[in-house]
Amino acid sequence: MIRALLASFVSIGIVGAFALAADPKTGVAVKVADPKAPAGEWVELLKGDDLNANWTTKGNWSMKDGVATLTPRPGEKDWTRWNMYLWSKKTYEQFEIEFEYMVQKGGNSGFYFRVSDMDKPVQKGIEVQIYDSASKKADAKLNDHDSGGIIPGVPPKKNVAKPAGEWNKFNITVKGDQLTVVLNGETVNELDLAKSALKDREKIGNIGFQDHGLPLGLKNIRIREIK
Repeated sequence: MIRALLASFVSIGIVGAFALAADPKTGVAVKVADPKAPAGEWVELLKGDDLNANWTTKGNWSMKDGVATLTPRPGEKDWTRWNMYLWSKKTYEQFEIEFEYMVQKGGNSGFYFRVSDMDKPVQKGIEVQIYDSASKKADAKLNDHDSGGIIPGVPPKKNVAKPAGEWNKFNITVKGDQLTVVLNGETVNELDLAKSALKDREKIGNIGFQDHGLPLGLKNIRIREIK
């Protein structure tokens, strides 16, 4: 089937890393992987200060000088307003993503991925926590709600978050069932999803950032898919 699709895509066209090929049974154009497309290229997700190019949201997110800023409107609290989150228009399976975040005092957010239902991200996705963990005492016990924690139940190995008002950098890699979380240059979490409470989650879905009703800044978001 794939060979037949690829054989016919030339007359239809190529879009990004995919080919538009005609299904030989139905004649309908479908998307198939283009074997000639370069793999692992970084894609900037805030390029040109155009938030709408790669994201969708009903929240109060804005773009200026390369920074996506969440400024909660009066009365916006809590974290259950799913459509206020910043959701990618594209779905991802295996990938490496880098981004910088800034929280204020008591700040709270999260990076979601493999979300198969954007109205149920907690049940239908996986979250890496973003939090003002630097405000904790040095000897305080870490939990899954500290920066780099994986919800539910997997705290980061160490607290390397920078103070509120400073930029932190995440590098998160999802390859098969292996999840690796690096915060500010240090590996803070490694998890085999197949051996965790998240083993039954979907393998592909949207990525997104949580609107917790608290200020948040994001910049230098870039992603590359792992073939």
